[in-house]
Amino acid sequence: MKITVKTGVIAALIWIALRMLIFAFDLFPYNVVPSVMLNILGVLLSIAIGLFLQKRSSTEDSNALNDIKNGMSAGVPYTVIVSVFLYFYYGKIDLDFNKHQLSEIEMALQKDMSDPEKLRQIKDSNEEFEVMTKEEIYDSIIEGPRAFYSPGSTMAISMLSLLLLTTLNSIFVTVIYRRIVFRN
Repeated sequence: MKITVKTGVIAALIWIALRMLIFAFDLFPYNVVPSVMLNILGVLLSIAIGLFLQKRSSTEDSNALNDIKNGMSAGVPYTVIVSVFLYFYYGKIDLDFNKHQLSEIEMALQKDMSDPEKLRQIKDSNEEFEVMTKEEIYDSIIEGPRAFYSPGSTMAISMLSLLLLTTLNSIFVTVIYRRIVFRN
């Protein structure tokens, strides 16, 4: 296995261990920001360390596209492993998170629906709502968050965002390495 792939796998396993520690000690029960920031750091470190080790062990010169490809080969395994883990995490381990997020949205929506002025604004925002009852409008609006807070959509969103982040970080780290660290 290439050193870049190993680096991505190890970084993903470290992030999973940190996420499970956060869950076990109930550090940030309904706050995803620390985990997301650790995730962003994890993908950046996997690319930076993997590309660094690859360039140090390589005996032949490489071009920028090969460096970007090697950076991606560290970031893509990280992305896949973390995204699949998030599917199982929100589907089997931390079931309360999605329930809590949905209940927050449902309470806010019910509050808005009980206010006549807000209800009028909601009806004006969509022509279909004009002929619907409050319950039908509520059911129609709440379908979006219910679909969003499912393990499958969480996995898809994390996969897409991490792939984009992997691509941008690979380009960024390659430029930094070629201009500063490994210039001839």
